[in-house]
Amino acid sequence: MVSDESNIQTKSFAFAVRIVRLYQFLSKEHKEYVLSKQLLRSGTSIGANVNEAQAAQTKADFAAKMSIASKEARETKYWLDLLCETHYLNQSEQHVQTLLEQNEELIKILTSIVKTAQHNLKTKI
Repeated sequence: MVSDESNIQTKSFAFAVRIVRLYQFLSKEHKEYVLSKQLLRSGTSIGANVNEAQAAQTKADFAAKMSIASKEARETKYWLDLLCETHYLNQSEQHVQTLLEQNEELIKILTSIVKTAQHNLKTKI
C-alpha cells in the first residue's frame, strides 16, 4: 500500500498543474487577475508545503508543514467556490467538478495526515 505521504506529493503536484492552467485560462479568457492570483498562490502552495514537509527536521516540523498545506487546501476551496459563485467558473462543467473533487480529496488526505502526526507527537511526550 502506498503511504499517504508519498501519495499526497503526487496528488498535490498534479493539482498544482491544474491550478496553473486554470490561472492561465482565467487571466487570458476572462481578464480576471485578482481572484485567480489568490487561487494560484494557495493552490500551488499546497504541494510546496507537502514537499517541504518531506525534508522536515523534526516530527513537529513535519506536522506544522502539513498543517500549512491543509490550510492552503481549504483556502483554495474558498477561491474555487467564489469563482463558481461569481460565474467565472461553471460548476456544472466536468473539468470544474473534477477540480473541486480533487481539492476535497486533498483536504481529506491532509487532514488525516495532520491528525495522525499531531497524535503521534502527543503520544511521544
